[in-house]
Amino acid sequence: MGAGKKVKNVAKTTKGKVKETTGKAVGNESLEAKGHREQMLGDAKQTAQKAKDTLKH
Repeated sequence: MGAGKKVKNVAKTTKGKVKETTGKAVGNESLEAKGHREQMLGDAKQTAQKAKDTLKH
C-alpha cells in the first residue's frame, strides 16, 4: 500500500474518532454520527487498499 494513502486513511479514521468523541461530550448527535461515518469510510478505504495490495502479490 502506498504510504500516502495509508496516512490519509488513518487520518480520516482518527478525525472521525475525534468528531465522534466530541459529539458525545457535548451532546451533539449530528457531530457524533458524522464522526462515526468518517471512521467507517476510513476503515473501508484501508481495507480496500489492503485487498488491492494482496491481489498484486
